[in-house]
Amino acid sequence: MKAVNWFTPAIALGRIAWLRTVLYLFVILDMHAFVRDTRDKGEHPGLYQPLLLARMLDLPKPSVANTTALYVVLIVACLIGATNYFPRIAGWIVAPAFTWWVLIGMSDGKVDHDHLALVIALWVLPTVGAARRGRASYGDQTRSEAAGWVIRCIQICVIATYFLSSVAKLRSAGWALTWPGSAVLTWAIVRRPHPVGEWLLHYPWVLHVMQWVGIIGEFCSPVILWLKGRWQLLGALFFLGFHAANTAILLIHFLPTVVCWLAFAPLERIVPWVQARRAKDRSHDSGEAEHEAEEGREAQQQAGA
Repeated sequence: MKAVNWFTPAIALGRIAWLRTVLYLFVILDMHAFVRDTRDKGEHPGLYQPLLLARMLDLPKPSVANTTALYVVLIVACLIGATNYFPRIAGWIVAPAFTWWVLIGMSDGKVDHDHLALVIALWVLPTVGAARRGRASYGDQTRSEAAGWVIRCIQICVIATYFLSSVAKLRSAGWALTWPGSAVLTWAIVRRPHPVGEWLLHYPWVLHVMQWVGIIGEFCSPVILWLKGRWQLLGALFFLGFHAANTAILLIHFLPTVVCWLAFAPLERIVPWVQARRAKDRSHDSGEAEHEAEEGREAQQQAGA
């Protein structure tokens, strides 16, 4: 029973509303900045080599017609879904459409594992509806186990991105712990030169320390799923710092995974916090106005005397 409760914690629907808006808008960014060559592959279908999932689903080859239609459908559905109106309809359109978009875009053999959490998030978001619509949904404090299941699925996939990466590193080295002691970061910097990375080439021991910290952090990442409060925040900040370092050294961003870290954040508290601040400010302004009025009445009484 405890295991079931862990997979389905009662979480406010407001967090789902925030995730819908952020992730659907991010999909539009992703289509133009990261997986942006899907339509190009539609113009050159002879270069298309379908991935395993595409072969299993027997998806048609990309063409100008179907990639253009896919593009338009995704843009419209994402914009609608981001408003938190018709969340199920929009969500069930975006999930398969973006999955197909990614399968085409990554059909050149390079499958970016930073999209794991994002794609799964798009599939689980439509499973829960909205108690409120529009702007009111962001402050919805209605707790739902269905919402908790969605959040937990996204969290698990975020963590799996790192843990499976550490497993892949061990497997590629014949299940030997040789990756952190290798010169892989040196090779990566030489292949993708950048001022910060080139400066670090003069300190190879720093690169080795970073490799050890990285693989240990990835291997221990599942612990974050059971941490709470500030400890979980520290775990999240570690991996966000990990990505900041990769961006500074290699210009590798991992934004599709980074944005999914929002599933760990109590986004549902934003609206109540803003409302409390506004109420406090109004109360303060009202108090000052009343104080000034009282001083004005006292001044008039003194003048009359």
